[in-house]
Amino acid sequence: MDLRTLVEDQAIAARRAAPALTDDAVSAALGEAASLVRERRAEVLAANEADCDEAAGRLDEGMLDRLRLDDRRVEAMAAQVEATAALAPLEREISSRTLDNGLRVSERRVPIGVVGANFEARPNVALDVAGQLLKSLNAGVLRTGGAALRTVTVLVDDVLRPALEAAGLPPAAVGLVRSPDREGARVLVSLPRLIPLVIIRGSGETTAQLGRLAAEHGTATLAHAEGGGVLYVHPSADPSRALALAEASLDRLGVCNRLNLLLVDRGANGLLPELIELLRRRGLDVRGDGGEPLDVPLGYDWTSDPERVSTVTVHLVDGIEEAVRVANEETSALAAGIVAEDEGAAEVFLDAYRGTAAFWHAPTRFADGFELTGAPETGINVGWTPGPRGPVTYRDLWLRQYRVVGDGTQHR
Repeated sequence: MDLRTLVEDQAIAARRAAPALTDDAVSAALGEAASLVRERRAEVLAANEADCDEAAGRLDEGMLDRLRLDDRRVEAMAAQVEATAALAPLEREISSRTLDNGLRVSERRVPIGVVGANFEARPNVALDVAGQLLKSLNAGVLRTGGAALRTVTVLVDDVLRPALEAAGLPPAAVGLVRSPDREGARVLVSLPRLIPLVIIRGSGETTAQLGRLAAEHGTATLAHAEGGGVLYVHPSADPSRALALAEASLDRLGVCNRLNLLLVDRGANGLLPELIELLRRRGLDVRGDGGEPLDVPLGYDWTSDPERVSTVTVHLVDGIEEAVRVANEETSALAAGIVAEDEGAAEVFLDAYRGTAAFWHAPTRFADGFELTGAPETGINVGWTPGPRGPVTYRDLWLRQYRVVGDGTQHR
């Protein structure tokens, strides 16, 4: 059987399973999944060890670290699923009113049906995404990076599907593309009648290519591709606060919301030597003003460059207007923050920035689904069209429907 047929079969089975999903049964299934993660820890770790052994030498250390599981990470996965199970169900009715003619009209949230998800070789993402899809009463078809396929297969076949079955739900509500071939991702975004929406996570260019292919086929996408936080240091910035925010934004380098581009106002350039010293003290390569020449575009996402992930771009700007322009036009629009004691300047920056999250005296590391919404995210959508934007959770995965009830006497 060819790969397209295999993916279609998973999608058809998921579509048939979707109507059976209910809030109570899904919560029970996710609670059971958390228990099974713990019970089947040995099987999960054995599969992951095989994945890591095969990936050694092919993946850089950062990617291997995201792939690798240990007891602590398995427990964190279980706790995350447990937390998702305990979240309140999505409120289905948005509003209601009665028209002059007696018609009762309610605006409601209804499930999409089947949602696809293509994500990097990070096993924990499989549970996070599947949990969000099920919590929104959508079935799903998952496709992971080939390096994590063994581990994700165990999580689907030995954790998620048995948990669904134990709760009286069809196991097929969670499907899996069971091939490491990248063609599986291309097939996933090419089936709009079966899978009308696909969540895409991964490196910038790969995700962009999948997004273009999806558009050609009429498949909607929520894409998490490039990242990179921006911090703008205003002339009114308190030096100690500026240094603290820069440092707090760099606790981890391989994450999309860490400091990527440091914009320093020329009116605050007296802080530049201290900021650069901080970056270098943390072992970072500084590119741009005060550092080595910048050989990439200004907003280049260093987190997507495994060989140069330990890099930050520094750029001097002529005022707040230029800082906002750079943040809006030359970065991924994931997140940007300002450090300024001048409240008016902070408000100007916050009002003018159009990215998914704007910060004042807080590190962009908080641009995260669980931190901002209390629910694990399926990804951070950085698109520029109406719809879910920023961290996407189960609260965003629905379609609007109007429900109209009359008595048979109403007419136009």
